[in-house]
Amino acid sequence: MKSFAFAAGALLCAQAFAAPSPLDRVYTADQNTNTVSVFSPATNMLLGQIKLGNSRPDVLSPLYRGETNVHGLGFSPDHKTLLVISNGSNSVTFIDTATNKVKGKTYIGRSPHEGFFTADGKEVWVVVRGEDYISVIDPVTFKETRRIQTDLGPGMVQFHPNGKLAFAVSSFTPTVDIIDVASHTIVKRINVVSPFSPFLQFTPDYSEIWMTHKDVGKVTRISTTTLEVTGVIDTGFITNHLAFAKVGGEVRAYVTVGGENAVKVYSTGKEAKLLATIATGALPHGAWTSDDNTRVYVGLENGDGVQVIDTATNKIVATMGGGQAPQALVYLSNVAPSADDRSNLVPRVNQDSRNVQLQPVGAQGKGFVVLRNLGVVESIEAFLYKLKPDAVYDVYQGSHAVGSFRTNAMGMANGTMIGPEQAAGAITVKDSGGAAVLTAQLPE
Repeated sequence: MKSFAFAAGALLCAQAFAAPSPLDRVYTADQNTNTVSVFSPATNMLLGQIKLGNSRPDVLSPLYRGETNVHGLGFSPDHKTLLVISNGSNSVTFIDTATNKVKGKTYIGRSPHEGFFTADGKEVWVVVRGEDYISVIDPVTFKETRRIQTDLGPGMVQFHPNGKLAFAVSSFTPTVDIIDVASHTIVKRINVVSPFSPFLQFTPDYSEIWMTHKDVGKVTRISTTTLEVTGVIDTGFITNHLAFAKVGGEVRAYVTVGGENAVKVYSTGKEAKLLATIATGALPHGAWTSDDNTRVYVGLENGDGVQVIDTATNKIVATMGGGQAPQALVYLSNVAPSADDRSNLVPRVNQDSRNVQLQPVGAQGKGFVVLRNLGVVESIEAFLYKLKPDAVYDVYQGSHAVGSFRTNAMGMANGTMIGPEQAAGAITVKDSGGAAVLTAQLPE
């Protein structure tokens, strides 16, 4: 019995301290700096960034060159090509992972969100979230070859490895489209619990897809055999992305919950159970698992970096600073020509952000602000929740009004204000009558 316990403990330690290959890379799509940050998972270091456009607020002027709102990521089956989707400039950028060079670019419809290669690598499908179709692109000529009609606002598409079916979730319609890959036609439409899904992922055995519902804080499970919903999980406020890892012979799901600054770990049996809640940095968003299942990498949208979770212990073992407002994140194995290769990368273009929680003055309201240095000015991004629906709120820095927002039907609002460098003093959110509802003292 003792020797069995010792062997199990040794195995656990080996898993906990296993390191990914030096030739593997982690990538994040950085929405504010319009960069792709490139990390070494072997050393937990930022190697540099691929600059695709100017940082905010430069992109507020007319844009003739470069990309804006670098947002989505996908990759080819052989890991030789990284797809980067920029929803502000309606582009799909093809990057050679061995050289970090742009090898092609395709401009498509309004506000594309995510894209992926088909299982055979012969086509790229990109969801055009601002419209109602999937753009199909030839990855050799970089030309759009056709469009697949969907409901309004497709959010992401992924492919079963058998090459037969694709699954497309929506960001504006409470449905999932099941698409026959060969004929490019929808063969089934499944109703789900809410209209806003930004992400889907297959379980490791491809028996299910799990899709996130950011608006209502849930995850829906769908069988890839019966093409029916098999369960819905209440996960939490601002459920963003998810990843799977095999740990001790069991598959676990790691769900990023941005509104709680946490990653929640679930079992994947018939009834999903919450196994652990891992506290993270500010607003976890993208997530992906290393090929050996020992690590889950999590992008921090408001923390401007990546955190690394050891799946054996559910502990964060590293934090790496990266680009501003990382959205999608992917892990690609065996792509770099050498361990410390930094070809065509630039040094980090941004500084760290500062996050400040807003405290409610009364019984209603929740929110936070993110401060980012932009050189001679500073941005103040406000996230407001649980306020009155369809109501106007003003944001003050000290005694000066710096922004005004109208909440949506759910009492939520978000926006960015540009102010003097090193903003200090108090941030106060006031209702239309001038009464303070949220406040925070900014750090000096």
